[in-house]
Amino acid sequence: MSLTDIKNIKHTNSNNFFLLAGPCAIEGEDMAMRIAEKVISITDKLEIPYIFKGSFKKANRSRIDSFTGIGDEKALKILRKVSETFKVPTVTDIHEASDAEKAAEYVDVLQIPAFLVRQTDLVVAAAKTGKVINLKKGQFMSPESMQHAVQKVHDAGNNKAWITDRGTMFGYQDMIVDFRGIPTMRKFAPTILDVTHSLQQPNQSSGVTGGRPDMIETIARAGVVNNVDGLFIETHFNPAKAKSDGANMLHLDYLESLLTNLVAIRKTITAL
Repeated sequence: MSLTDIKNIKHTNSNNFFLLAGPCAIEGEDMAMRIAEKVISITDKLEIPYIFKGSFKKANRSRIDSFTGIGDEKALKILRKVSETFKVPTVTDIHEASDAEKAAEYVDVLQIPAFLVRQTDLVVAAAKTGKVINLKKGQFMSPESMQHAVQKVHDAGNNKAWITDRGTMFGYQDMIVDFRGIPTMRKFAPTILDVTHSLQQPNQSSGVTGGRPDMIETIARAGVVNNVDGLFIETHFNPAKAKSDGANMLHLDYLESLLTNLVAIRKTITAL
């Protein structure tokens, strides 16, 4: 597939990586609009194709009292408002087959969470909407096994599939990115590196996931050097108070300098 298949995506001729970025979860309209406006100003300046990311609900939580969302329809309407206001495509993740058709009315890309990527009914329901499907590689799966998830999308009559690597379990409470998997997965579909989730430290005894945001630039640089097609970065203007995944998010204030460096690396790699 081509990025040009996605409505409202810009800078597709810049030869840059594309970017999926935004908050982990939609916490409210003001925060979503504020983050979107800032990221769009940066990506327009750097000519990076951009898709705004925000989860309309969070189903995979460690504890029952963890934040799960502000209400499905309310959050989806905010995603639509972001898209209509800024003329930018949007992506959200879905957790049940019944979510697919509902979310597809509001966003341009449907994302299948890593823990659910082997759920055939979910993947097929998403594919049948005709939207671009972003398949996150399970932390427990090999790069080679992702060809079967992609094939499910194709067999459902949809040729618009992406793969996103979000790290592999390393012991009980850490993640590691095996960059050997990137060229393997690129044989099956355009491949994205989820920089921030790759730096999670899950399964903490507190029931709140930890992270290593200090390593964001290190992982992102390695991804660009190894020719990922896109990057996925969760960002927030106050990660310490984010209602989901704040421990591994990038502070919004640091996004421009990070992307500036990554674009420079991309240009160097392309010239080799």
